[in-house]
Amino acid sequence: MRDHVLLYLNGRVLRISGDDAFLTLAEYLRRRQNLTGTKIVCAEGDCGSCAVLIGRPAQGAMRYAAVTSCIQLLFQLDASHVVTVEGLRDGQQLNPIQQAMVACHGAQCGFCTPGFVVSLYDLMHDGRTVDAQSICRGLVGNLCRCTGYDSIVRSALTADRQNLKPLDALYPPGPLIEALEQSQSQEVLIETPSCRYFKPTTLDRAVHFRADNPNCTIIAGGTDLAVVHNKRIREITAALSTTALAELNICRRDPDALYIGAGATLTALEQAALTHLPELGRFLAWFGSPLIKNAGTLAGNLVTGSPIGDTLPALIVLGAEIDVAGLTGTRRIPIANFYSGYRKTVLAPDELLTGVRIPLPLTTSHEIFKLYKVSRRKDLDISSFSAAIWLRRQSPDGPIDDIRIALGGVGPMVLRPTRAEESLRGQQPTLDLFERAANLAAADVTPITDVRGSEAYRRALASNILLKFWHETFGTPQPDRNENSNGDGPNGHPTAPNHAGAERRELRDQSAAPDPALAPPTGVPQ
Repeated sequence: MRDHVLLYLNGRVLRISGDDAFLTLAEYLRRRQNLTGTKIVCAEGDCGSCAVLIGRPAQGAMRYAAVTSCIQLLFQLDASHVVTVEGLRDGQQLNPIQQAMVACHGAQCGFCTPGFVVSLYDLMHDGRTVDAQSICRGLVGNLCRCTGYDSIVRSALTADRQNLKPLDALYPPGPLIEALEQSQSQEVLIETPSCRYFKPTTLDRAVHFRADNPNCTIIAGGTDLAVVHNKRIREITAALSTTALAELNICRRDPDALYIGAGATLTALEQAALTHLPELGRFLAWFGSPLIKNAGTLAGNLVTGSPIGDTLPALIVLGAEIDVAGLTGTRRIPIANFYSGYRKTVLAPDELLTGVRIPLPLTTSHEIFKLYKVSRRKDLDISSFSAAIWLRRQSPDGPIDDIRIALGGVGPMVLRPTRAEESLRGQQPTLDLFERAANLAAADVTPITDVRGSEAYRRALASNILLKFWHETFGTPQPDRNENSNGDGPNGHPTAPNHAGAERRELRDQSAAPDPALAPPTGVPQ
């Protein structure tokens, strides 16, 4: 068992012990290694100025992905290869992406430029075909405060890709793979007067450490936990890493389900879902930036348990099941039974989440599955409201055999408006029927007013989302006033229902006139 983190930095081996192992990667690079090309701005993973490439051995090759180093704790990176912007030089020369940034004036104040170079290298080094749209999607997590995106995209399009060396050419993978695979197979325990960290190599060892340290922080991607750590909201004094548990990294298609291990990244889930569950795959494009999804996990989203967690409504209507392991063995928990309150789960003190089984809609029956997200920004923003709807009919023109609706951002947990669901089952899907169900849904939610929207706005969304679903599914869709208000808008972005025009239906009873208080607040996107 080792008492230090072993990693490679720009091809050079490092052994890190003591308190340094509990720094963020960005802090360590700047303070201990003087690699100041990695910038720290937001310390939340939102701006991309601290982007680096993380490589790990997988199936006999090195697999690299760009991540935000401000929300990666150093101990997470045992048995990995970290490549910073300094490590992307071609000898003593700028690489072709950097040269293009100079030629096209892609660097203005220059503070964000290293992060852009790293993200573009991740996007382009392996020979993938890119165009302006794919470049913009790949740079979602990189912010330029000088608003110089046109010149940055032009730099990417004009870079001399034929002379852009892949990472394997800069850092031959053979020696790295051998060293990192050996390191990955070794347990790590680091103890300081104030902190304790353990990296087990078997699930049994992980469960026992969890039982002995019931308040320990379990870290896979760490994209949420590192934020609260950076903001001094929560101190991580005992940590358990799952990175060496290969059985948690699986992402497979079973006959009737997708199975996602607790260590599989959101990027891996998105790629699998695009093939096997396209609605979820398209939706995950708007979950967060590639820099976040390359590190974050579905398990982390589930255990965090936020009522505005983007994946929760989808998993609830699909009837996902959650596998957990503890001292007494394993068990499978229906997601409907997984939460006991606001951000509270039924996990026992010795248990940890190991995987999620996501049933797939049957192609042999008439099933419809749709997802919606309402946020102030289209990209890289937390939901104000989210919804998932799953519906089944026995024939294309038959009544609704079954329906499940899940609404996020309208209460302390993701809500199933069961009265609305019951009113729809066994009925022909008429607009009047859905209007009545929309009234029931709005009456059942308990939203709050906060910076992302008022109580009245969220209540109106809970109602109108059912009407939007009806028009998209059974009616003739009408053009929306706002191009980003379409559930299948630009780039497939699922956004808010329309509150104006022919589709508008206010929350009302049979005798009351529409209530103007339900109009969305000024300045809130519709």
